Amino acid sequence: MRILALSLTALLLSGCATGPLQQAQVETPVAFTGADNGATLSAPVPQVGAWWLVFRDDVLNDLIARASENNHDIRIAAGRLEQSRALMWSARSGLWPQLGASYAASHGAEVGQSKPATGHALGAELSYEVDLFGRLRAASQAAEFDAVASENLLRDTQLLIQSRVAETYFTLRGLDEDRAIVADTLTAYRGTLSVTQRRFEAGDVAELDVARLQAEVAATEAQAAALDQRRAQVAHALAVLLGEPASSFDVAAASWSDQAWAEAVPVIPAGIPAEVLKRRPDVLAAEAALYGAQRRVGIAKAAWLPALSLTADGGYASGDLGDLFEDAAKSWSLTGILSQAIFDGGRRQAGVEYAKGGLDVAFASYQQTALVAFADVEDQLSDLTWLRQQEAAQDRAVAAATRALAMSQSRYTNGSASQLEVLDAQRQLLAIRRQSLAVRSAQYQATVGLIRAIGGGWG
Repeated sequence: MRILALSLTALLLSGCATGPLQQAQVETPVAFTGADNGATLSAPVPQVGAWWLVFRDDVLNDLIARASENNHDIRIAAGRLEQSRALMWSARSGLWPQLGASYAASHGAEVGQSKPATGHALGAELSYEVDLFGRLRAASQAAEFDAVASENLLRDTQLLIQSRVAETYFTLRGLDEDRAIVADTLTAYRGTLSVTQRRFEAGDVAELDVARLQAEVAATEAQAAALDQRRAQVAHALAVLLGEPASSFDVAAASWSDQAWAEAVPVIPAGIPAEVLKRRPDVLAAEAALYGAQRRVGIAKAAWLPALSLTADGGYASGDLGDLFEDAAKSWSLTGILSQAIFDGGRRQAGVEYAKGGLDVAFASYQQTALVAFADVEDQLSDLTWLRQQEAAQDRAVAAATRALAMSQSRYTNGSASQLEVLDAQRQLLAIRRQSLAVRSAQYQATVGLIRAIGGGWG
């Protein structure tokens, strides 16, 4: 009865280590300063976890599906989640009674006995630690928060890899278009060189004109080779993201203008900062880690309080295995142990201080993660704003350079301009077209970056 009364008292006192959690707080801006609130043609709300469908590209869809299944960083994060869940179930097991059974057989003789005897014993033991002050429950909850953090870190890894695949893919498509622009210019240079060589052989132009064109052709060929080199490197990086060997991987080249997404860059609504905190998996992981750290402080403090363990055991013993349950000696016992550490050389206090330090780290990490999230969104919004302005300026530059080349060619045909003027106009147009392409490619990559920054969803 005394043990029962003590157990009831312990149940009344339980919960001291599982008090209410202090909610994670961070100063949240009212709105993003770089948000385009005047945009009316926002991208449609994507399917949950499938934001890349907004680009309507079957090749991109396939690449992301393969990366989601085979990427090794995702597999590592998934394995860590499995470990966290196993630790969670291990911590939960401490809340339940533990039951064990044993069987022993012995054969021997005592001093003075002439004949050895055989003995059999079968026993069972039931043990249970009463959760005084909620220490075990707090340990279980801390492990649950760790599992939640691992789950969100897996989601964060998936989002990161998917966004990197998309960014790398758009880089690849930009290189394809860049290579096509250089190839068009190289074809024009070679055609001009062929005509100029015939004119030189006929004595109509100086050898200097031929040499200039030869230099321009060679320099442009070098640019094309550099682009081929760069494309191979990007394709290899994409293969690593997909978890596939680089030597057997490639993506067929395709024209930029043939892509469904080339009509216009999708406009992604950034929403408000408070929504980002709820969507970004890295912020949610940091929040779960903060709650777990709070629980561990309670666990460390509970080490100062008494612990109560209950043990019940019983069994049968007989000299004949066949009579083990019929004609056998029976025994049972019930034990309650209330223990309290008196002196430990400061170990428990050190544990409390360590847990408090972990809580300080978790709180600062949560705040830092939130600040980085806000800055990440602002960076992408700012990039998109300035890139739109650059795009407009580049479009005007391409139109002007195209007109300048046409006029230079006309003047050269009429004999009122030198070939050097035409070459300068061609070189300028090539540079401006490539710059314009770089801006367009950067817009798509910044859009992917914004999607990742807001947590992979909107609406």
